[in-house]
Amino acid sequence: MKISQKGLYALEAIMTLGHRYGTGTVKIREIAMEHDLPEKFLELILLEMKNARIVESVRGAKGGYQLRRAPADIHLSEIIRLVDGPLAPFGDADQLRSLIDSDPDHRALYEIFLKVRDSAAKILESTTVADLVARAKAGKTLRSKKKQKEQRLLEMVHKEGARAGKIK
Repeated sequence: MKISQKGLYALEAIMTLGHRYGTGTVKIREIAMEHDLPEKFLELILLEMKNARIVESVRGAKGGYQLRRAPADIHLSEIIRLVDGPLAPFGDADQLRSLIDSDPDHRALYEIFLKVRDSAAKILESTTVADLVARAKAGKTLRSKKKQKEQRLLEMVHKEGARAGKIK
């Protein structure tokens, strides 16, 4: 499975909308600026997701995009399949099963590809936008705590150095 640049942009946009779920709409320009994405390309991606009924748009001064469903009801597999197609490098699971049956010389290889596809699909089908949002928030909290710890350590070093007359 290979996720295209378009797929990554779609996931970044969905994460932003997931972070802001329930707070109103988000303008394309805000999403583009937050992730440094090309605005016109992002507009096409959001239109595709709107047509798939994943997001909805609101017109007007307070308009923009928002998730159509709760983040816990949107799975990553849905976004990736919409934007990039099947999750396997050789097509979908049925195609791989057909190759396993019809090509005995390469059966073992296709069986491995099917296992890889099934494992990736299982992870993507069981991971929701809400899961990503929660992980991102946890990561920010950890980074924030690490910065606070580093700041306290620097302050302690500075105080000790000042006491010893080494830092003024």
